[in-house]
Amino acid sequence: MQITATPTHCPYCALQCGMNLTPAPDGTVEVSERADFPVNRGALCGKGRTAPAVLSSRVRLTSPLVRSGGTLVPATWDEALDRIAGELGRTRADHGPDAVGVFGGGGLTNEKAYTLGKFARVVLGTSQIDYNGRFCMSSAAAAGTRAFGLDRGLPFPLEDIPRTGCVILVGSNLAETMPPSLRFFSELRENGGTLIVVDPRRTKTAEQADLHLAPRPGTDLALALGLLHLVVAEGRVDEAYVQDRTAGWEEARAAAMAHWPEYVERITGVSVPELREAVRMFCAPEAAMVLTARGPEQQAKGTDTVGAWINLCLATGRAGRPLSGYGCLTGQGNGQGGREHGQKADQLPGYRKLDDPAARRHVAEVWGVDPDSLPGPGRSAYELLDALGTDIRSLLLMGSNPVVSAPRAAHVEERLKSLGFLAVCDVVLSETAALADVVLPVTQWAEETGTTTSLEGRVLLRRQAINAPDGVRSDLEVMHELAGRLGVEKGFPTDAEEVFEELRRASAGGPADYSGITYRRLAEENGVFWPCPLEESADEGSAGEGSAGAVHPGTPRLFLDRFATPDGRARFVPVSHRASAEEPDEEYPVLLTTGRVVAQYQSGAQTRRVAELNAAAPGPFVELHPRLAARLGAAEGDPVAVVSRRGRAVAPARITTSIRPDTVFMPFHWPGEGRANTLTNPALDPVSRMPEFKSCAVRLEAVRK
Repeated sequence: MQITATPTHCPYCALQCGMNLTPAPDGTVEVSERADFPVNRGALCGKGRTAPAVLSSRVRLTSPLVRSGGTLVPATWDEALDRIAGELGRTRADHGPDAVGVFGGGGLTNEKAYTLGKFARVVLGTSQIDYNGRFCMSSAAAAGTRAFGLDRGLPFPLEDIPRTGCVILVGSNLAETMPPSLRFFSELRENGGTLIVVDPRRTKTAEQADLHLAPRPGTDLALALGLLHLVVAEGRVDEAYVQDRTAGWEEARAAAMAHWPEYVERITGVSVPELREAVRMFCAPEAAMVLTARGPEQQAKGTDTVGAWINLCLATGRAGRPLSGYGCLTGQGNGQGGREHGQKADQLPGYRKLDDPAARRHVAEVWGVDPDSLPGPGRSAYELLDALGTDIRSLLLMGSNPVVSAPRAAHVEERLKSLGFLAVCDVVLSETAALADVVLPVTQWAEETGTTTSLEGRVLLRRQAINAPDGVRSDLEVMHELAGRLGVEKGFPTDAEEVFEELRRASAGGPADYSGITYRRLAEENGVFWPCPLEESADEGSAGEGSAGAVHPGTPRLFLDRFATPDGRARFVPVSHRASAEEPDEEYPVLLTTGRVVAQYQSGAQTRRVAELNAAAPGPFVELHPRLAARLGAAEGDPVAVVSRRGRAVAPARITTSIRPDTVFMPFHWPGEGRANTLTNPALDPVSRMPEFKSCAVRLEAVRK
């Protein structure tokens, strides 16, 4: 029998690179090039190439585990599911539905995210659901919605980047976080365009730039306002565009004019000549873009910071025009789709707002429930985790590892331990799963079919290539079984395509409208960009697949005719610089910023189980400038303690001139004494509820060997 390759997509970042999977005779799975997918054209980073390693039964869970006498021991599926349903039901009966929490993940497929949100609200009746995507790009989502009326990571496909004139890339080290995307920026420069990178570190991405601006962590807002000040002062505002397509300019202009170049230089450390050169480069070509990532977004003022960069685009006429615009580089594999379909605390499917009566009526009708039975908005991710063990007594967690990934992680770990009951669904025994009362082994990307939505807003079909090991079930099966045990016999199918068909109906007419998308189209068209409504047939009044009606092509490029606001105009939002939630002082004189390295992904729960990746990035480190190392008396590789008001982490020194002397950097992929998120500040953005991962005050201490 001939074994054929299955075309699918990588399980990691939001590029969702195309790949082919072929089962090998020895039981392993081989990855091969899939050149037809336009985002990566066959190229894969090390994580993508080695992704099948985690499919091995040697590194993943293959049996439910139930805590007995303080130890997790193997159990049957019925035993595990009965215990979860019993504990969740008792908590709800004794303390009310909001005593049960649900925590999801940005790596769940659209079908799982949709079902998890429905399960929380229909089966459990709880408002207490959020997900780790809150820690990813919620500030950019809030700012984009505020300015444009709609949040989609990129309002244009990646293929537009090489054809624009200039890109300002703010707080992204994509050469390490999503390496296959770097070619778009290399092609930009080959075509005569320019690249400006804003980052406190001279990363591998910054080394590719025509201009590198290295502001102090937490000062991106002042930097953007300083650039806008110069745009106004130098007469570079596109007055006709501002008049025709925007609102609120005068207030935003007045706010920006309070940030003159010398003032911004003092705040950021970026010189006035560099500011002027950045404005010249950005305004010289006909088209330009600003792209942000976690750097400016993971701040307690992240929404305003992104808003300032959007204001720069609007003032120069660089939004809603061909080859121009503001975009956000989504991080997690389904970070975009994950927040569109209901696992976020304030949202219903189709990116509808949970407190909108019309949205509640529409979704309730699809679900067959009374709109008044749906709970209101709940706590955001960190606030939900902080309430564990007090207001929230039991937690169901899917596809997340907050023991490593959450800010103030030691505190979050203690809150998890204080729960009356914790159930975790995961593919490996993560640090969070190790604390659980019940752990369910669930299928992985190559063992199931489902959809994800990439950073471009392109909905994609991940296809099943192999069967899961015996003893492993899908998240959809888990929710189906739990719903039945909790008294809801219908409405939770286990077939992903059946779930997607319901998702289509639930999203219809919403901002993220998937109603015109089908599995067949996704397979035939290599993905479809949302919004993609189901267009009506002139003959029949409505058009399903195969009807006489026109098929909507999807929307690769947003806002070319109008923005998604009631009057079609983009909104300037006046913002002003303010200090970070925690600034350096005598006791904590240094700034810490965190991020990723190329060989590991997120909390590392999966990539740390791959030998090749561990060889490339075996553990945490503290990156610091030689001057800072000299004051500390630390040499390369010496253990260094980094201490914040929340805790202490120890890791080897990595000494480099690529970082500012007042700043240290730590990657956040590891648990234990080198856990970077032990240190980070949970101060929240007032709009997005994003924690301030990217800036906190620390001191350094030498550690005796």
